[in-house]
Amino acid sequence: MKKRIIYLFLACAYAACGWNCTGGSCQDRPSDTITVACYYFPGYHTRDSSELRYSLQHSNDWSEWELVKEAKPRFEGHRQPYVPVWGYEDEKDPAVMAKKIRAAATHGVDAFIFDWYWYEGGPFLNRCLDEGFLGAPNTDSLKFALMWACHDWSDRFPATAGRKKTPMYSASVDSAGFETMGDVLVRDYFTRPNYWKIDGKPFFSIYNVPAFVQGLGSLAVARRAMERLDAKAMRAGLEGVHWNLLAFGTPVLPGEQVATDQAELQRRLGANSSTSYVWVTHTTLPDRETDYNLVRDQYMAHWDTVRTQYDAPYFPNITVGWDASPRTNQSEPWVGGGGADYPYMNIVVNNTPENFKKVLEMTKERLLADPNGPRALTINCWNEWTEGSCLEPDTLYGMAYLDALKEVFGR
Repeated sequence: MKKRIIYLFLACAYAACGWNCTGGSCQDRPSDTITVACYYFPGYHTRDSSELRYSLQHSNDWSEWELVKEAKPRFEGHRQPYVPVWGYEDEKDPAVMAKKIRAAATHGVDAFIFDWYWYEGGPFLNRCLDEGFLGAPNTDSLKFALMWACHDWSDRFPATAGRKKTPMYSASVDSAGFETMGDVLVRDYFTRPNYWKIDGKPFFSIYNVPAFVQGLGSLAVARRAMERLDAKAMRAGLEGVHWNLLAFGTPVLPGEQVATDQAELQRRLGANSSTSYVWVTHTTLPDRETDYNLVRDQYMAHWDTVRTQYDAPYFPNITVGWDASPRTNQSEPWVGGGGADYPYMNIVVNNTPENFKKVLEMTKERLLADPNGPRALTINCWNEWTEGSCLEPDTLYGMAYLDALKEVFGR
C-alpha cells in the first residue's frame, strides 16, 4: 500500500510539472508534444462484386477517383478539377500506402484515423486499411485508429439535385451486432502494436453518436455496450477503450442527427474525449465562395465554447478546405447555394497553404497556452478529394500543405 501511494505521488508530480500522456505513452512525454491525427477516407480503392457489400450502383473497379477525374468548374472562377500529383492510385496496394505512410510520418502526422464502416454484420471499404495500410512494409512507422462512420450508405454519388436515393445499407447496429463488431475491433485492430493508444487505451471514435444510441435502443443500453467492449479490451491486455465521441452542430450528410445537448450526451456515455470531423458541421458558409479565414474564425469561437462545456477533453479540428462539388452530377446544372443539400453546398475558397499554416500555428499556440489541456488535434483530411479537403499533393500546391504541417508540428 505504501509503495502504491508513492507511485501515485510521483504520477501526480509529473502531471503538475507538465508531463502529459495524451499522445500515448506516459514515459518522458513533454507537455509541448502534440499528437497530430489525420482523418483518412478509404474510398479510393477499386471494389468488385466478390465483396459482400459491393456497390450495386457502380461497375467493377469503380472508386471515387472517377468522381475526381470527371469534376469540372460548376461556375465561373470555380477551381476544379483537383489533380493528384501521385496519380489515381489504388490504395489497397501496399506499395501505394507505403508512399503515403512515408510522406505522413516525415511531415508531422502521428496517426491516420481511418473512416471505418460496418454494414450488415461486416466491414465495408476496408481493403485500403486491411490490405494496403496494414500490409505496407513500413506500417509500423505510423500509428492508426478507427472512426466508426455510423451513417447510412446510399451510394448516392454522383448526386442529382432534388433526387432522393434509398439507403443501400443501414448503419443501425443492435446489441448483438455491436458485440460482433467489438470482437472484430479488438482482435483485428486494437491489439496491433501501431494502433494509437492513449494511456494504454485504443482510441475509438464514433461519428454519429445519436445514431449509435438509437441503434442500441437507449442511452443506458449504449453505455452498457461500451462497458462490455471496455471489458473485452481489458481481457486482451489493454486498459480499456478510449471513447472519442464526435460532436455535431449542423448535419451535413443526409440522415445525420444532432443531439439537443451534446455535453450531456457525452457525459452520460462517459466520453474520454471529443472532437469534430470537419469545420462545416459547426459553421455557416454564407457565400457561394466563402473565405477560409471566416470559417476558421467561426470554428475557433465554437472551440472556445465547447472546451468549457464538455467534461472530457476536446481535441480541436483543423480543416484543409471544403468543396463537395465533385460528388454532384456534372451533366446537370449547378443548383448550389446557401441552404442547398449536400453535396450542392457553398464552398470554401482562399484555403491556401499559407492560411492553413496560420491556423496550424493558432491551434498549437492555443493548446500550449493551457497547461492542463489536451495535447492532440485532428485534421480533415488526408485525402477527401471529393470534398476539397486533402493534405495529399495536387498539381496546384504540390507538397505545400504537408510542408506547412512539417514546419509547425514536425519533429
